[in-house]
Amino acid sequence: MTKNKKIRVMIVDDHQVVRKGFTMFLKAFEDFELVGEATNGEEAVRRSEELMPDVILMDMVMPKMTGDEAITVIRTNQPQTQVIALTSFSDDRQLVQKALKAGAIGYLFKDISIDDLADAIRTAHRGDPILAPEATRMLIQATRNPQKLNFNLSDREREVLTLLTEGLNNPQIGERLVISRSTVKFHVSSILGKLGVSNRAEAVAIAVEHKLV
Repeated sequence: MTKNKKIRVMIVDDHQVVRKGFTMFLKAFEDFELVGEATNGEEAVRRSEELMPDVILMDMVMPKMTGDEAITVIRTNQPQTQVIALTSFSDDRQLVQKALKAGAIGYLFKDISIDDLADAIRTAHRGDPILAPEATRMLIQATRNPQKLNFNLSDREREVLTLLTEGLNNPQIGERLVISRSTVKFHVSSILGKLGVSNRAEAVAIAVEHKLV
């Protein structure tokens, strides 16, 4: 591959040691050019617009903006840029699904060998998908045994949600649970946030659909 045909790669990871490791890796191959780095999803979106890399190595778990959120924005604005999701979490099928749904062309784990990662970057640059065997296995298991959604509601939030499904308003919920109206308001707000909805009616619909109460 000639010099002007090098694959332009950007590294996105909130750990400096990881970024340095990938930098050293890229220098070992003549067909790769490191064009930039980012420490979180927000910075990745901004820098990718400036640098226009061919391939991005994207960490999935980062502050400010997660990997899948950044991938969604980047792939929407720059469909020519391919993104390989990289993570240390080898048993989280939701991360795999989020990455692929967001538009990642690959999903690999950080313990991948140097040669395999190099081949993955070349494969992604060609526009062909690349998945770690463990990620493929998790996707197959997901289709056979759909994972139950976990909204991480506390016991008290479940109690409040149950009363919401019964049609009670905040004062009535406070009276039933012997808590202040401000406390009820706090719990309702937390429930809406965890369920990803904007109002009580949607919260009740989610609760019924997923048998949360």
